[in-house]
Amino acid sequence: MDMFRNDAVGKLILRLTLGALMLFHGVQKILHPGSLDFIGGMLSSSGLPQFLSYGVYVGEVVAPLMIILGVHSRIGGLLIVLNMIFAIFLAHGGDLFSLTEHGGWRLELQGFYLFTAVAIVFLGSGRIAVKPD
Repeated sequence: MDMFRNDAVGKLILRLTLGALMLFHGVQKILHPGSLDFIGGMLSSSGLPQFLSYGVYVGEVVAPLMIILGVHSRIGGLLIVLNMIFAIFLAHGGDLFSLTEHGGWRLELQGFYLFTAVAIVFLGSGRIAVKPD
């Protein structure tokens, strides 16, 4: 079934999935800027400067747009990887080795974002992109 073998379409689907789903989080933060105070508080309590909370806009708005459009997708993927590392350790560190009541990993969603972004770092945009890499 070679008609279903198309790396460029597969990479596009991967990019659109990660980019769109992550962008929803970024838009939510734009619409509710008070969430930056919450993130800033977590950073501060971890000994990091609060201004780093603005990095959430880079990781959840700029990077997803880069990935969706296929403009420097590898860099966009790396930005999401960094965003997710911060999110996991600041907000979800206590759940890293926890399961849900249904037996799933408590950080499934965060793991999806992290490892899908890692895949994009290694795969690049594919041919169907504004600026293929």
